[in-house]
Amino acid sequence: MTAADGQRRVMTVLFCDMKGFTSLSEGMTPQGLVKVMNHYLSTMSGPIRSHQGIIDKYIGDAIMAYWGPPFNEDGDQARLACLAAIDMADRGTALRTELPELLGVRSVPSECDVRIGVATGEVLVGSIGSEFMMSYTVMGDAVNLASRLEGVNKIYGSHALVSEATVKAAADAIEFREVDRLVVVGQTRPVTVFEIIGRKGELSPAQLALLKRYSEGLAAYRACRWDEALQAFKEALEAVPADGPSMTFVKRIDGFKIDPPTDDWDGSWYLDHK
Repeated sequence: MTAADGQRRVMTVLFCDMKGFTSLSEGMTPQGLVKVMNHYLSTMSGPIRSHQGIIDKYIGDAIMAYWGPPFNEDGDQARLACLAAIDMADRGTALRTELPELLGVRSVPSECDVRIGVATGEVLVGSIGSEFMMSYTVMGDAVNLASRLEGVNKIYGSHALVSEATVKAAADAIEFREVDRLVVVGQTRPVTVFEIIGRKGELSPAQLALLKRYSEGLAAYRACRWDEALQAFKEALEAVPADGPSMTFVKRIDGFKIDPPTDDWDGSWYLDHK
């Protein structure tokens, strides 16, 4: 079989983007923008390559990568993608201290932050394109979901969101937390969304307290026990101040206390835009 024939395989797909990059780039000279873009893309691509990922393409400041056969074993792909995401998020923090020097400014806006989405599922693999240009790539629901999850980080103030299938395949090596149940644009069934917290066995006491309180808050929230949920999320914020998902739920519950959901509400949050 040739690559052009295409075939279906389970792969893990990652999208990475830098929040605030567009506004940051507006005041740059062309030379400055090229220098910063190259530094950013090199910095973010390093962990993908070191964890055996294949960089599919760069789209502006976004990166698409994937893991799976024949490049990785089926049992390794989700773990490798999540390990890459952890290192990318860490490097994103370091990048914020490096950018001012590159740009010749004192600081960069606080909203400059890395966002990552990871999803595992069946995709179509093959050489896609036209008579003018072909590229070996992956297409399918897992690709779309990874891209959506990258954007969903905006809502929760999180860095790296992943699909349930990714969690199941990588849970022996990675610590996750269930963040929410979402109905994404174009879908009717909810998907459970998780956040990468860190490597297994390497969480701090504060992170462990955060996971416990957040889980309690989520259970109370889904049962419409607003005061109990609010208390749990506030205790989660005491453990890890400025935790984005906890702050999101505190704000959401304040809204639900004024305007409660309907009786048939199943605890899912509907995204009304991409």
